[in-house]
Amino acid sequence: MACLVLAMVVVGGATRLTGSGLSITEWKPVTGVLPPLSAQAWAIEFAKYQAIPQYQLINKGMSLEAFKALFWWEWAHRLLGRLVGTAFALPFVALLVFKQIPRRLVWRCWALLGLGGLQGLVGWWMVSSGLADRVSVAPERLAVHLGLALILFIGLIWTALEAAYGKARPQQQPSAWPLAAAGLLGFVYLQSLLGALVAGNHAGLIYNDWPLMNGQFFPEDYTAGQGFWLFHAQAAVQFHHRIGAYILLGLSLAFASIGVRSKALAAPAKGLAVILASLVVLQAGFGITTLMAQVPVWMGIVHQAGAALVLAAAVMLAWRARRA
Repeated sequence: MACLVLAMVVVGGATRLTGSGLSITEWKPVTGVLPPLSAQAWAIEFAKYQAIPQYQLINKGMSLEAFKALFWWEWAHRLLGRLVGTAFALPFVALLVFKQIPRRLVWRCWALLGLGGLQGLVGWWMVSSGLADRVSVAPERLAVHLGLALILFIGLIWTALEAAYGKARPQQQPSAWPLAAAGLLGFVYLQSLLGALVAGNHAGLIYNDWPLMNGQFFPEDYTAGQGFWLFHAQAAVQFHHRIGAYILLGLSLAFASIGVRSKALAAPAKGLAVILASLVVLQAGFGITTLMAQVPVWMGIVHQAGAALVLAAAVMLAWRARRA
């Protein structure tokens, strides 16, 4: 299930990068599973899209074939969401009936199922923000949508580890490593949300130099943006994401270098710390390359997938650091 959610995040990133997220202007949880099956049905869907600001201000005059290219990305994203829910719910019910799930994990599975359903509602809440007064979805709603998906991703990995390895034994000696690993996980999650704000504001298309921003460390138009500038100023959200990357890089390298020499950290956790630090180094380097290349679609997709892999490693490290 975690792998399916990872796929969902990647397809969602592709949907955003191709500008496809507003191509389906209605939310039909049941009947929406079927795409248009006739020329008339396609004409109706296209007419609905032509009524929103994104078409009128950005894509006016586009062909039906070009619209179909947008439509299929968004339709695939929504279909995958339905498949994820089905792939979880049906086996879950069967395992409950046959009493194959430990009681300590049942409530977690119910919570994960609820989060999955909530994600569908949040997705539509995000899309609806771009149908009336905007040409794209609200960046803060995009961040909430991705953030909830990543919480679901974290919960699935953590629950899978609990199912595979059983109930944890308590630590014999008090240690600060579990708290440090949890803090590192929290910062990885925060950095992912900062990346979502960059994506939602198309902020990767400006300040494509590095390490400075148009020759300056601190961008001069830091507060230039509509609405709440912390969420809507392109310069601000890119600056925050850059600084977050530097901090995360330092924290992960420090955790790995100190942890490897510590006797209080178990060997498997040391290995995970090294893996996490290595992934952060690769992600930071690829992020810089993606920015300087002005975010080609394939690089943007890989960068988002890389963020999910970094998060997965951080979850596994935090989980392992808590166990004796």
